Amino acid sequence: MSSAPIETHAARNPRLLAFYGLVALLVLVLSIGVGRQQLLRSSQNSDDERKQSQRRIIVPGPRGNIYDREGRVLVGNRARFSVVLNLAELRSDFGAEYDKVVRNFRALPKDERPNSSQVNRIVRTTVTERYLEQVNRILGRHEQIKQADLNRHFESSRLLPYTLIEDLSPAEYARLVEKLPVNSPLQVYASSTRYYPYGRAAAHVLGYVGVDANPDAEAFGHDDLMTFKMKGAYGRAGLEKRFDAKLQGQAGGAIYRVDPSGYKINPPLEKRTPKQGESITTSIDIDLQQAAEEAIGDRTGAAVALDVRTGEVLALSSKPDYDPNAWYPRMSAETYKEIQEQHAELNLAIDGAFPPGSTFKILTSIAALQHAAIVPDRPITFCDGTVQIGGRTFYCDNGRGHHGHVTLSDAIAHSCDVYYYEAGRLTTPDGIAEEARKFHFGQRTGIELPESDASLVPDTAWKRKRWNEPWYGGDTANYSIGQGFLLVTPLQMACFTASVARNELYTTPTLIHRENAPAQHTPPIGLSDHERAAIVEGMIGTTTEGTASLITKGPYKVPGVTIAGKTGTAQKDVYEGGKLIGKINFAWFICFAPAENPEIAIAVMLEGDTIGETYGGGVNAAPVANAIIRKYFEKKNAPAAPKAEFKIK
Repeated sequence: MSSAPIETHAARNPRLLAFYGLVALLVLVLSIGVGRQQLLRSSQNSDDERKQSQRRIIVPGPRGNIYDREGRVLVGNRARFSVVLNLAELRSDFGAEYDKVVRNFRALPKDERPNSSQVNRIVRTTVTERYLEQVNRILGRHEQIKQADLNRHFESSRLLPYTLIEDLSPAEYARLVEKLPVNSPLQVYASSTRYYPYGRAAAHVLGYVGVDANPDAEAFGHDDLMTFKMKGAYGRAGLEKRFDAKLQGQAGGAIYRVDPSGYKINPPLEKRTPKQGESITTSIDIDLQQAAEEAIGDRTGAAVALDVRTGEVLALSSKPDYDPNAWYPRMSAETYKEIQEQHAELNLAIDGAFPPGSTFKILTSIAALQHAAIVPDRPITFCDGTVQIGGRTFYCDNGRGHHGHVTLSDAIAHSCDVYYYEAGRLTTPDGIAEEARKFHFGQRTGIELPESDASLVPDTAWKRKRWNEPWYGGDTANYSIGQGFLLVTPLQMACFTASVARNELYTTPTLIHRENAPAQHTPPIGLSDHERAAIVEGMIGTTTEGTASLITKGPYKVPGVTIAGKTGTAQKDVYEGGKLIGKINFAWFICFAPAENPEIAIAVMLEGDTIGETYGGGVNAAPVANAIIRKYFEKKNAPAAPKAEFKIK
């Protein structure tokens, strides 16, 4: 008997078969969805666990060095040693002290017992003080805990070591290394701090740094983790600020697992070494810089020396100054007060605007020649010591001059005011202003430091707008000899001097040294050879027989070097209680050398501090320039020596 296949009801019913298939598909989809949710939840839980149990520590990279043009370190980094307490190693200390404190407070009524937060603070302070006392005994110190700092550290930075004492001396460092046990929670921690090995030298150029509590951690990654950052440094002034992005190092750090109390568990899960920032080489010659600063001494003033050919700044000094080392990590209140009282942060070379006095006669000479107001070899007036202008008597050289008939060269060499009163009148004030602006007076020079807009090139329109007054003949007389409304910076005068030395219209200064830098070229002044020669001859006469002859005689003489210069003295009114009580002088000197083939240009300004004090360019300012020139040619003429490698130890 044959058997036939058994057909199910579903097989005989296609609709039912489709229904079962749909159910199976839904079950499969739901299973996949549930599985996916479980995987996602597992992944999320794992990520949450990672965020809860791991912490990121960021260590800023050391800043790059700043060198002088010969490779000497002007700004670097040195090791700074501190005593720190590794909190993660104090778990047992905290636990034992906590039990002890709680037992002691049990005898008190409940409403008088400290709460848990207060107990924890007592415990932390007691344990920390115990270790600080151990350090005090070793060092013979009497340091105390700063309660607010300690509380703040435990609340926001407990993953990091707590600093007990900063800036250990070498002797203290050696004593602690010898006395502290290897496994002690107390450790000597070495960090990098900014260091200015030449102290105050070039302070306004180099600037200083401040504490950066939030160093950039982007390059390290793991941004989703709770992060603790070691303090770094950022540029606050000078080249430190101007090139901060370049000098900044690349942060490194580590990823640690932490226990439920938030203390790290060694070793780190991941670690990255910080990288030092890029270095820069300045145009400064530290030998010339120190020569300038030593020559100025404790007087108020500024000196700028430029390479005539490239515009590189060889020295830029401003006094009073400050020690950049004092700013980091924090400055004492006493030092800060002294800096503020002396206005020592003000860079007089760049931001100080002053009347240039007779040094401006070189510009007046050029303007008069360009406007055909004078001819080099032809006297334009007779100097008998005074001249009447607009009903006022104007004197030559404070009434002592009696130069007679003088040519342009003689007028420069002996600084004859009467000659320039007439030259200015013939040129007109607007003619002088036009020529001054061609040399970029009245505008920023373009140097890599912040510059103010304090300088001023006045003209007739300016006075009408500013004072609602006409321009008088006396205004022109003052203008022609560098006084009155005119204001310039020492840097502008140095750039002008370098331009005259090159026979070009302007100079753009730079503080960055470039090997084999091309010579700077700007449009020519536009004087004939004869006209320019007359100006240079007068400037040479200034230093050989005129108002600055002091610097070419005796100990000041630089053998084989001819200096072309110009002195200047200007005045500033001094008021007290709204009443004029007298004047103080500004002593100026500008020069370039060698006169026949210029290499270096200098401007010096010194401010007198006593009313009525005799303060002149030839006696006071010129010797400062002479000190720079002597150092420059002393180095140039010295036997060549192998270039040393300078390092900070």
